[in-house]
Amino acid sequence: MKFLENPTQTMAAGFALTVVLIGLYLGMTGIGAGEADWGQIILRWIHFLAGITWIGLLYFFNLINAAFLKSLDGPTKNIVIPKLMPMALNWFRHGATVTVIAGVLLYGAMYHRGGTGAVAVAIGGLLGIIMLGNVHGIIWPNQKKIIAAVTAAAQGTPAPPEMAQWGRTALLASRVNFMLSIPMLFFMGAGSHFR
Repeated sequence: MKFLENPTQTMAAGFALTVVLIGLYLGMTGIGAGEADWGQIILRWIHFLAGITWIGLLYFFNLINAAFLKSLDGPTKNIVIPKLMPMALNWFRHGATVTVIAGVLLYGAMYHRGGTGAVAVAIGGLLGIIMLGNVHGIIWPNQKKIIAAVTAAAQGTPAPPEMAQWGRTALLASRVNFMLSIPMLFFMGAGSHFR
């Protein structure tokens, strides 16, 4: 079970397990591999995986990390922020991008004929696109400046006076995304239940 000590190996094992379970499912149900729309299935799976990564980190940043970072003294922040935030924000912003791209492609493939479910998913999708804009247009640019300033401060460079404003701007954009995620998730989940 050494692979569980490495997240990349654990993820690879998860993908391998998925393939095995798909084979078992097809064998147990008698569904032929050609009877499923694998493009849509894989696209929806990618959308879910990336979305869980993105929204999970959004909730982590808003419910845990913001208060945690506020509680740290300056020297501790100089250690924690450069080690934690680049990696977390990398997964966050790429998760956001993959989620929206997969969602747009999936929407085009599944809902091109319209209907009430399509309208619900479109509302959720529009909120997701606004959130993606916040990630790449506001949150990441400000966090990037903060990470650079904190890294420089750890080496003796004084923190720039604008750093507090960068943090506030990123926090407020993140809080907007946190707020928007609630109706976004409702409409995404409810879309297939509206008739």
